[in-house]
Amino acid sequence: MQNDAPLTSPEDCADMTVLRAAIDTLDGRLVRLLALRQAYIERAAVLKTDRGTIRDEARIEDVVTKVLAQAKAAGLSPAIAESVWRVLIERSIAHEFARFDAKKRDAK
Repeated sequence: MQNDAPLTSPEDCADMTVLRAAIDTLDGRLVRLLALRQAYIERAAVLKTDRGTIRDEARIEDVVTKVLAQAKAAGLSPAIAESVWRVLIERSIAHEFARFDAKKRDAK
């Protein structure tokens, strides 16, 4: 179920029920965005021809640097941003390896 209704601002949450409903709505939006990000990761597995290019340390650090700058501008704790994105990146790399390997198996 998609819910794109405006969120109640944190300071306007009068009680925990309203606050939790806002968090649940926001979580749904985050899941949809992460699913879209995953689709891009899956497309990368199709486009890449060399398994050795899946893990790219320079790209990892570039992504983290960009995320930290965006986090700072948005008021997100850098400790939260960096730890969440590093886990997200690692899980995305593992997913891309799995998709890449499946592509190779299916091609045989």
